[in-house]
Formats: sequence, structure tokens, C-alpha cells
Amino acid sequence: MSDTQSFDYIIVGAGSAGCVLASRLTEDADVNVLLLEAGGRDNSIFIHMPAALAKPLANDKYNWFYHSEPEPHVNNRRLYCPRGRVVGGSSSINGMAYVRGHARDYDRWAQGGLAGWDYSHVLPYFRKAETYNGGTDAYRGDEGPLNVTAGPCRNPLFKAWVEAGRQAGYPVTADMNGFQQEGFGHMDMTVHQGRRWSAAVAYLKPAMTRPNLTVWTRALTTRIIFEGNRAVGVELAKGRERVEVRAGREVVLCGGAINSPQVLLLSGVGPADALKRQGIAVTHDLPGVGKNLQDHLEVYVQHACTQPITLYSALKPWNQALIGISWILFKSGLGATSHFEAGGFIRSRPGVEHPDLQYHFLPIAMNYDGSHPAGGHGFQAHVGPMRSQSRGEITLKSADPKAAPRIVFNYLSQEADRQEFRAAVRLTREVFAQAAFDPFRGAELAPGPEVQSDAEIDAFVREHVESAYHPSCSCRMGSDAMAVVDGAARVHGLEGLRVVDASIMPSIVSGNLNAPTIMLAEKLADTIRGREPLPPSDAPVWIAPHWDTGQR
Repeated sequence: MSDTQSFDYIIVGAGSAGCVLASRLTEDADVNVLLLEAGGRDNSIFIHMPAALAKPLANDKYNWFYHSEPEPHVNNRRLYCPRGRVVGGSSSINGMAYVRGHARDYDRWAQGGLAGWDYSHVLPYFRKAETYNGGTDAYRGDEGPLNVTAGPCRNPLFKAWVEAGRQAGYPVTADMNGFQQEGFGHMDMTVHQGRRWSAAVAYLKPAMTRPNLTVWTRALTTRIIFEGNRAVGVELAKGRERVEVRAGREVVLCGGAINSPQVLLLSGVGPADALKRQGIAVTHDLPGVGKNLQDHLEVYVQHACTQPITLYSALKPWNQALIGISWILFKSGLGATSHFEAGGFIRSRPGVEHPDLQYHFLPIAMNYDGSHPAGGHGFQAHVGPMRSQSRGEITLKSADPKAAPRIVFNYLSQEADRQEFRAAVRLTREVFAQAAFDPFRGAELAPGPEVQSDAEIDAFVREHVESAYHPSCSCRMGSDAMAVVDGAARVHGLEGLRVVDASIMPSIVSGNLNAPTIMLAEKLADTIRGREPLPPSDAPVWIAPHWDTGQR
């Protein structure tokens, strides 16, 4: 490996966006691309078996294992923030929920001045990316690399969940990613034939046969190299070597909402005063780098189950062995699903136009990362607000590229967020109280029947709330003084440099972020390649007819 190698494009980060770009850019045979990944190959059974998703989350082998600073509004707890450090990035360690967000999220982006980012213009790229096992229509694709599977919902608790939502007065939706997000129904998963369908499996591995794509793993990007105001390459640490690689056309950061601002800051791009305090020479004073950080939070509302039909039995070692054998031999059984098979989207109060609370239902009572299982059969709903008003930031603790950055989300700093969580707990209890759960409902395990008042719910949330692992918006698109990139993802004031990942979202979308990040990369791949964008869609969107006066 020479320290003077040159490529047309250098992509930093083989996550959801980086894999898409590596695949799409190398469709042009006259373009050569280098994809850099700080982690290793995705060669673990625990990555590819959907039900084993807690394993890659449990340590730093496949993820950066970040934690926030003590968060002042959640009892000074340091909340866990895992980010993929492996080929496939966070798409190789996430919960595999395929959720696009609501049409109004993208319309909001466009109304903020980002032409071409409204729902009619992004929907074609969601369709382009996808092959949906439920078939194609105006919303769903059937020719894309990303295989998406509808949750089969065979466990009777999934059916009870959807029916309880209907009994509580909410709509049932046939497709949360189609015409109608609002309501209760099955969820979609990036799972295909029993295997996790990460961005690496969908996009990168088929492209790696091309001679114009080079992938380096265990390659940590330490800074971007500039000549004047133009990015001309990157410096990276590969083992004990420091290597410089040149980019003839562009450097594209795809490190995600934590690592992309960190690389910019290490490269002297960011708030000048903060850079000087770290002893970093200022390349370009750009005050918005690392600001506007957003995330989703959630709590668990849990009940004991009176019938032995939950996943609790699957936690026993001998049953885990049988599940593993079935998956290894046949890619079937309980190992072949993420178990996030049903959920819902509701509005917390009248006057909210589209859902601001999201549910993931699970037929077990335990934490997302597999920790703290209840000591018996149970079920739970993960619930939390989707458009938090709280804003945080990414800053440097050190000029050392191997040091984790300082992450502060300012979770629950806004009263509006606290109000939404109170509504979330109360509305969820109402769903679980419906007749559909009568055959299954045991005692409430969390928050617990003693937690009733606003103050008691607030205290429970502060102590137990967890991140849904959706950091975003820290290098946001826009044209104002705090924007980092324009609508084509070009870094303001610099040449030859783009950021393409969840960090460029101007505001967080209403749902999980993997599908929107893949869409962003698909759309921006056409922009980078100079191709005409796909024609806009005229598919309609369902909005509750009495949203301004009714909560359901």
C-alpha cells in the first residue's frame, strides 16, 4: 500500500450511507472509489442472525461503544450511544426496523428551504432502494438492493397488540411505510430469508467484485487534507502506519452523526474558538459543525404475561442452543427475526397533524440490548416522542483522533418533551387495558401501578429512559449561518467535500433512521454522479381528518 495512492472519490465510513455510495458511484466504470472503514469485516454469526442483535450491542468489538456525558435532565446518567464500527456500520448492529418516517417530515425539510427534499421527491428513492416482500405499489419498490420483510406476527401477543390499538380507538394500518403511517400494525424488517440484510449485504458486497472499488478496513481516518479551501485527500491510521491518500474529485464523509462532525473538527472545520482551544489550526470557521444534535428516547411499559407464550423461554441456554442450530442449518425459527414485528404510530394530543409517538411491541420484558430481563414471562411496548425539542452537540475532548468525542444530547431539557412522555405512558396503559389483552395481562411491571402523577411519571422517565440509538442532525443541511452542508450535501465554504449520512438531516424524522439514511445516500448518489433526479411521485398521504380537534 503506497502513501501516494489516488482515487476519484474517497468515502469515509462503510455504514448505511457509505455502502450505498460505494455501490452507486462505482456503477460508472470510469470512476474509482476508495471506501474506508475504521472497523473490521462483518463476519460474526451474531451480526447475521437477526435475533442475536443484542450481542454486537453489548461491547466495543463491533461498535464505537459511545456514551453521552452526564445528562443533567435525566439524573446525570450517561446514556449509551452505540454506533457501528464494522463493515455495514450501524446497519450491521441495529434492530433491523425498516421505518421511513412520515411524509410531513420531508415536506418540513423542503419548507425550510431545501428544494427537492419534500416527500414527493424522496419517495422515489425509497422505492429505488427497496425490494419489499409484500409486493410493489405506488409506495413500495420491488427492484432495489435492500430486501425488506413484513413482520409475520405469528405470536398471538402481536395480534393482541394490534387489536388492542383498534379497541382503544386508533386506526389499523396495512402499511406504516405506505399510504398511512398512523395507527397500529405490523412492522417491516431489513431481514431476508432469515438473515440480517444490512447495507453491506445489500449494496457493498455485490459491488466488491468491481475493479474500480477498493475497500480498506481497520483504517481510521484522522483528518481531511486541504489545499487552500479544497479537500484533496485524507490522512488515516492503518495499524501503526500513518497514510495519506489523495482524492481527485471529492472526499465524502459518511461516518454518521457522531463521527462525521468529529472528523471535520479534527480537520480544522468547525467553530474557530473551540478548535483553537484544542490546538487545532482553523481551516474553515463553520459554527454549526456538531451542533443541532437530535435523537429519539424511549421508555418501556411492561406487563407480566399470564400465559407461557413469550420469548422468556428462549433465554434459557439450552433453548438458545436449539435456536442457533435451527438458524445455522435452515435460517429459520426464532433466530430468523428481530422480533420487532408489530408497532404503532399515534398522536399524543389534538392539534398534532401527524404521529409524534412511536411504538415497538415485543413479546418479552427486557431491555433493547438484552439486559435486565424480567424474571418471568412478560411483554412490553417501547414508546417515545419522535420530534424532540431538545438539542445537543458533539465537541472534541482532545485533538487525538482515537479519543471519543464529547457527546451531550440535553435529553428532556424541554418541557414539551416531558409532556409527550407523560402522554406516552398514560396512552400506552390505556392500550394494554383493552379486552384484547385480557387473556394475557398480568401485573404492570413498569412503570408500576404506584406511578400515576405527572411528578411520578417524570421521575420514572428520568431514571429509566434510554436512547433509541438514532443520533442525527449534527451537520445539518440548510443555507443559514448554522448549516453545515447545502442541499447537495456540499460543505459550505469548501470544495471537494461532502457529508452524506444522518448527520445532515435538518431535523429528525418520525421513526427509525436506517431507511431514511439509505434514501439520502441513494438520492445524493445521483446528485454526485450528475444524473437527473428521479421524477417526483404524486402518491397521496393519509392525514387524520380531525387531527386538529381529536387525539384519535
